[in-house]
Amino acid sequence: MNLNEPSPDFLKRLAERLGPKGLTTSPDDMAPWLTDWRGRVHGAAAALLSPGSVEEVMAIVGMAAAERVAIVPQGGNTSMVAGATPSAGALLMSLRRMNAIRLLSADENIAVAEAGVILSDLHRAAAAADRRFPLSLAAKDSATIGGLVSTNAGGTQVLRFGSMRSLLLGIEAVLPDGTLFEGLSVLRKDNRGYDLRQLLAGAEGTLGIVTAASLRLEPAIGERVVAWVGMRSADDALRLLRKLEGQMGDAVEAFELVPRAALELVLGHVERMRDPLAGSHGCYALVEAVFARGREEGRQHLEAALAEAMEEGMAEDASIAANEAQAEALWALRENISEAERRDGISVKHDISVPVSVMPSFMQSAAREVEAAFAGARVLAFGHLGDGNIHFNVRSPEGVEARQWFDANNEAVNRIVHDLVTEAGGSISAEHGIGQLKLAEFARVGGSARLAALRAIKRALDPLGIMNPGKLVPLASETLAP
Repeated sequence: MNLNEPSPDFLKRLAERLGPKGLTTSPDDMAPWLTDWRGRVHGAAAALLSPGSVEEVMAIVGMAAAERVAIVPQGGNTSMVAGATPSAGALLMSLRRMNAIRLLSADENIAVAEAGVILSDLHRAAAAADRRFPLSLAAKDSATIGGLVSTNAGGTQVLRFGSMRSLLLGIEAVLPDGTLFEGLSVLRKDNRGYDLRQLLAGAEGTLGIVTAASLRLEPAIGERVVAWVGMRSADDALRLLRKLEGQMGDAVEAFELVPRAALELVLGHVERMRDPLAGSHGCYALVEAVFARGREEGRQHLEAALAEAMEEGMAEDASIAANEAQAEALWALRENISEAERRDGISVKHDISVPVSVMPSFMQSAAREVEAAFAGARVLAFGHLGDGNIHFNVRSPEGVEARQWFDANNEAVNRIVHDLVTEAGGSISAEHGIGQLKLAEFARVGGSARLAALRAIKRALDPLGIMNPGKLVPLASETLAP
């Protein structure tokens, strides 16, 4: 359906409704928010809107619906798939001014946070109440609650707590006609048909604009133990994960798989990073175990389990952080992989998932196939072993200009990787979403029934097509042929 560009009169009426803080058309003010986090997609917008209240969001959406003008909601602009990058003629809506924590209850283990609340700020607020919000990721100092809900963010603690959907108790959102869905209630049982809360989560702003969320909190940590373990292979890493789960249960909250090549990339491109172990190993696991208060023997449990693992040959060496500073230093090695890759040069990136049991073998076989198909290409595969999420990135051959190689091979690499993951029963998007960068591939391998259902939902809730057009839902005219 055709959309309209906002007229000068329409922008004037918006400016009168929002005030000087709520609207700008200044190119300089808009520039930082028009390019995706990876710097690959450069967008444009008719105006940047910064509402300060739910009522202002409702007014904007209602006016845009009346004029058939596109709206692109944006949180911290940390999307990996250009899901919040606008196109010319659209209204870019930033929710960053709506950053109040409306409620934080230690008695009920609940926080109600507006869409613009930054994740690390919620972490600090929960800690002050002797609680924690158990979702974390590298972009925690800029990612916002609205964006995390809208993309169903994963992060490093999915192994125990699941993705954002699992932590979402309620949601408040402005629907495409400007009405408000008031779903912040935290009822444990509510069987009134379709779950709109879960439908809006992960919708990437294509069905409405999240303005607030009710979130589950957990008791504060009694003891946190972080270890860096060197092993021969990813197969040994999976064996170690199952051993630790068997001995410590759900105390194991994170298990990150890092190949030697990824560690070397971080050491070479990021300042003040050092190798925690003396020797070189084929791959590494970053393990975090968390214990409740009253169980201060957690470090001894992990030490004993790792000692057994080394005796049994599944681990070669290990270092356990002695304090919080050392724990954060170990995590920095994992969290800086993406930044190190970016400094090294552009690569073809994939956020995919497969069943956990086949993740090590898939990483090896898929890497062999890709490197055989593209002479000299270098696969860097790492990720969340506990939930089967692989960041499968393909770098150019050494000595070849990265951008030139990327432009020539990007689509072909995507096809082969996405075909391999589909054959393995996996997903082409584990936690980053579809956005606009994966739209064509989603249309190709998404499956006719899934795509038809998504299109039907989109048409039903957003018949004018004004909500974040060109993202997540492929047009029916796009090919589904392999």
